[in-house]
Amino acid sequence: MSKGIAHYHVGASLESYLLIKSVTKGMASNGKPFLTLMLCDHTGEIEAKLWACSPEDEATFVHQTIVHVGGEVTAYRGRHQLKISNIRPTSALDNVKVADFIKSAPISQEDMLSKVTQYIFEMNNPKIQRITRHLLKKHQQAFIEMPAATKNHHEFVSGLAYHVVSMLDLARAIAALYPSLDTDLLYAGVILHDLGKVKELSGPLDTAYTIEGKLLGHITIMVNEIAEAAKELEIEGEEVLILQHMVLSHHGKGEWGSPKPPLVKEAEILHMIDNIDAKMNMMDRSLERVQPGEFTERVMALENRSLYKPSFHEAPLSLPKG
Repeated sequence: MSKGIAHYHVGASLESYLLIKSVTKGMASNGKPFLTLMLCDHTGEIEAKLWACSPEDEATFVHQTIVHVGGEVTAYRGRHQLKISNIRPTSALDNVKVADFIKSAPISQEDMLSKVTQYIFEMNNPKIQRITRHLLKKHQQAFIEMPAATKNHHEFVSGLAYHVVSMLDLARAIAALYPSLDTDLLYAGVILHDLGKVKELSGPLDTAYTIEGKLLGHITIMVNEIAEAAKELEIEGEEVLILQHMVLSHHGKGEWGSPKPPLVKEAEILHMIDNIDAKMNMMDRSLERVQPGEFTERVMALENRSLYKPSFHEAPLSLPKG
């Protein structure tokens, strides 16, 4: 397979296998139908237009179809677009499979689950530990497979678990600087804050919002799950209430989706490390597509900013002699 789609620049010629992630039909000003294809591989995605498409094209170029495509990478409204010169569906002779084109977490599912389990093992508060362990075990398979979102950040196979593992390591580092933080509460908040996405989202491939996700959302889903777990485990006390508050407030503000602002220290830190990890993921993915001295495409989720990659390279530190 050729280099990934994320590493092609404007003006480059492309000849590659790509997966059709989504298809939408439109009508051009001349009255002829066209298809907007979102093409992807394991590194990223690019939009392409198939002009004057026939009914046969509509039947052939559907989502989750691997195609062999050639064309030129152009720029349109600040984003890369592929100008198609040739495109065809693949067959068994091409020897390609969908899994080759799906981005997934850089850590194995087994290693991520083991790491999360270790953090639960370190908890000292039995109520917090039991509720967290119960809910992780209940949703374990979906947790290690699900993306963290449909777009913007960690929107790849096992993205949810990878997001949580990164946040747990951030939480540990911050707690070492601020020993007044309750690590049991903070770790539990990290593990549970997005766990409702196992019900909010449809699955690891072709991810969409479920009916429950659209009507309730992952925050409400997990607040209810915590209450159900506490009842099933016959656990009472303030811990249950605070765990629910951690989930309710992790988006930080009402306009960002949280019914309550963080009102305990650990909830504030949870919101901050969630924001740090999500934004770092978005920035890294955008910046890896450009060369030093270039700006990225605009990133809608980062206030529509176009980020700059500095042209200098960090020189290794040289120690003074003697």
